[in-house]
Amino acid sequence: MLTILGNKTGRFCDGVTRRDFLKIGGLAMGGLSMPQILRAEASSGVRKSPKSVIMIYMAGAPPHQDIFDLKMDAPLEIRGPFKPIGTNVAGIQISEHMPYCAKIMDKLVPIRSMVGSLTGDHDSHICYTGRSARGVPVPPGGWPSIGSVMTKLCAASGKTVPQFVGLAPNAGHPPYGSPGHPGFLGAACAAFRPNGAGTSDLSLNGITSDRLADRRTLLASFDQFRRDADHSGLMSALDVFDQQAFDVLTSSKLIDALDVSKEDAKTRERYGKGFSANYGDGAPRNNEHFLVARRLVEAGARCVTMNFGRWDFHSNNHSELLTHLPLFDQGLSALVEDLYQRGLDKDVAVVAWGEFGRTPTINKEGGRDHWPNVGGAVVAGGGFKTGQVIGATDRLGGEATERPVHFGEVFATLYHWLGIDLNTVTLPDLSGRPQYLVDGWQPMRELI
Repeated sequence: MLTILGNKTGRFCDGVTRRDFLKIGGLAMGGLSMPQILRAEASSGVRKSPKSVIMIYMAGAPPHQDIFDLKMDAPLEIRGPFKPIGTNVAGIQISEHMPYCAKIMDKLVPIRSMVGSLTGDHDSHICYTGRSARGVPVPPGGWPSIGSVMTKLCAASGKTVPQFVGLAPNAGHPPYGSPGHPGFLGAACAAFRPNGAGTSDLSLNGITSDRLADRRTLLASFDQFRRDADHSGLMSALDVFDQQAFDVLTSSKLIDALDVSKEDAKTRERYGKGFSANYGDGAPRNNEHFLVARRLVEAGARCVTMNFGRWDFHSNNHSELLTHLPLFDQGLSALVEDLYQRGLDKDVAVVAWGEFGRTPTINKEGGRDHWPNVGGAVVAGGGFKTGQVIGATDRLGGEATERPVHFGEVFATLYHWLGIDLNTVTLPDLSGRPQYLVDGWQPMRELI
């Protein structure tokens, strides 16, 4: 919780760098500041949709054969010890360790045939961009994540909550802690990170509300000096963005959204707590992040990314899964149910996935290794056609046999749902070349 000391104690959101936070000092001179971010948002053209995306990166790639695509007709060294259970949708079975999700299968869409990971690299890049990190041409600056694209094209100006929030803390393996990079869109479209490396920036160490006002006065004096020398009208336009920046700094809306203690105790219990510490070199299994994500989109964030766990189980796959699946099952199901109960199910889309699948055969260490050929995902919300399974794999779970779904198709579906015309909207890379949001992929007719 953030407190700025003053005559009366009050809670405010902190200030502003795009390293991880909006630093108070960033409002003045040097560095990228909140006014710059707001100016970038205002320069884009698509801001009418109220819709939001919550994207959950299951860091390290979960074993699809043990979650939503069990293979009971396969030999033991492939199917493993887990058993399937029925769900509330006839004919759909999932892992016995996903009982909460089984009860709300009518609100979920397991995708059993995810393809597109060309290399099997451990990287969140494909989960946040829809494109492989290697093996395909990359424009100058790199591909932007969905949160950055939404900041550029969809974010509404004048908001007191950052439009793109990444809940991932730093991780021992950096991609496991990535919230999604801005790529060629630049730092103005990067994620606000309340759990990143700049956590100490949340403590203002004696800065009071009076001093914040003084900082604003100082900034205004510098701007007046520049304004006196400016005849283009540019400096006058900056006043609007500076005002919006201070609105963010002096609003309690963001810090309230991050404060789960304000939530009803029964709701918090439904989500569970999980663990705030990272799992090895991966992300935390923090169930409260599911709740924070819902609170953030409800407060006005357009895209929230969160990283959950470390699913790279090259040994002891099934015992390791028991440290992850029950928590993930509880958190994901609570989030989806909560969205429905609050009437947000049509305006918030949820996607959970890892960067690839795992080998059909269990290795000699009891683990599953990298398998880029096929993996899995689950989609919810968005007003999508839920209560169905999309795609299928062969008897061993090693190849897609029905309806292969590329990561890019999911992104095409999300962008289309957000009201973005995939055939006409482009964004310039650092060389000035226009880039389409997806590589020719079309929205999934199964979902919309």
